[in-house]
Amino acid sequence: MGNNTFEQKNIKRINAFVSGQVQGVFFRDSTKEHAKKNGLSGWVKNIEDGRVEVVAEGDEDSLNKLIEFLWRASPMAKVEDVQVEWLEPKGEEDFVVLR
Repeated sequence: MGNNTFEQKNIKRINAFVSGQVQGVFFRDSTKEHAKKNGLSGWVKNIEDGRVEVVAEGDEDSLNKLIEFLWRASPMAKVEDVQVEWLEPKGEEDFVVLR
C-alpha cells in the first residue's frame, strides 16, 4: 500500500510569494477568508522584504483558484508578481495569519 493519506485524498501544497504593494492593505486577511471558504489549510504572513508568503494545502482546483485570487486579494494592493512552487503536503490543519 504505497499510497499515503494525502495521495488518496489528492491533496497538494503550494508555497507562493506575492510581490508588489501587498502589505498593510488587508491582503493577509482576505487571503485567509478566501482560503477557508474554499476548504484550504495553511498560513499567510508578511515577510521582511515586503512580500507576502502563502502556504496552502487542499485539492488542486481550490489551490488554482487561490493562486488566481492572489492577483486580486485586496483592492488596495498592487500585485506585481506571484511565484508559486508546488510541494508535497505536510498536513496543515487550519488556515491562519502568522504575525
